Amino acid sequence: MSIKLVASDLDGTIISENNFINQSNFEAIDMMNSHNIDFAICTGKSYSVSKSLCDKCKATYGIFSNGSQIYNLKTGTPIYKNVIDLDALINCFNIAKKHGLHVHAYSDNLLVTERLQFLDLRNFKLQKLPGFEFIVVSDVLEYIQKNNLPIYQFVISSNSRLETVRNEILNLVNVSVLKISKFGEYKDRVLNKEYEYLSIMPFNTSKSSALDILGKYLSVNQDEIMAIGDNLNDLDMVKNSGIGVAVANAYSELKDVAKYTTKNNVAEGGFAEAVYKFIEL
Repeated sequence: MSIKLVASDLDGTIISENNFINQSNFEAIDMMNSHNIDFAICTGKSYSVSKSLCDKCKATYGIFSNGSQIYNLKTGTPIYKNVIDLDALINCFNIAKKHGLHVHAYSDNLLVTERLQFLDLRNFKLQKLPGFEFIVVSDVLEYIQKNNLPIYQFVISSNSRLETVRNEILNLVNVSVLKISKFGEYKDRVLNKEYEYLSIMPFNTSKSSALDILGKYLSVNQDEIMAIGDNLNDLDMVKNSGIGVAVANAYSELKDVAKYTTKNNVAEGGFAEAVYKFIEL
């Protein structure tokens, strides 16, 4: 069956360090658009942070905050939004603070943090966008409650491993939690720093579940979807799609579940390689 929807991660899949995009990726996207194949960006970043990059990549749909937001990018209107329950957010915040850990949170047009330090600092360095604010406050939870902010993703970061904290959260709080490690070969090259973070979303939220929602919205079957990624938050959508692809620089766990691993890495146009290999014209 032919591919009708291509879903791809951004950072590490289409975009390499310092926001470089291989020209072949743009050409592959133009080819998809000319043949009426929908293209969806699937990223851990929020809609407001990613919008300009989605426009640059001529994406037609977008899955943001690891599945908490789905947008029709042609019209700029939301298809789906899901926020973290306040009680769940309070519990996650208290667990993080009990362990002395760094936190930040994403709302519609802002990121709230107590100090730009890990993933939030990376986003600040790469995504200084008009209309999006980085708010530094003394207490993230207090600011969220005072301003009644909808939170799509809450992030806990540390220089050390967070598996114990992840298990504690899952045992006590009804949320979805992704653990991403930036150690060793996966070190954050933008910050030149090693760390680990927990990406916390509403319960039963993931890129894969959001892609299911988008597929139903577009009347596209699972086996008509190609999903491309590099990181652990891409694992389920790559595993569950009709054709799942890992780019050459992907985490080994993702390569293990992918139908195909590209020969080229992100900077060399691994995304374009996958498109040209599997899309029938």
